[in-house]
Amino acid sequence: MNTTLMGRILIVEDTPSEMELMSYYLRESGYIVIGVNNAKVALEKAIEEKPDVIVTDVVMPEMSGFELCRMLKRHPMTEKVPIIICTSKNQEIDRFWGMKQGADAYITKPFTREQLIRAVVSVAG
Repeated sequence: MNTTLMGRILIVEDTPSEMELMSYYLRESGYIVIGVNNAKVALEKAIEEKPDVIVTDVVMPEMSGFELCRMLKRHPMTEKVPIIICTSKNQEIDRFWGMKQGADAYITKPFTREQLIRAVVSVAG
């Protein structure tokens, strides 16, 4: 795979092992990774860092990934940033709700490296 830097990805994940795994897969594929462990910090980071893609969990303390998604899509600085929801919530209603909040892709845990990279490539254009 091409190792030139392919973009900046903001990961919003409160489970350290999941954050580690996603970061590893993405860095290995040439992406710059910015990791945060809650949605409130993610809002600030998204404006400050201007990532190319945001990957967020759903179930987090204080604010869910669905709420984060909605807020990012309403903010002029982040409204066009593609969002991938990456969650263990694998019901069709969860997927539907995630897309309705503005997510561009939805992948469920456990995921493979290929699924994650494919989702990033598909939304990054």
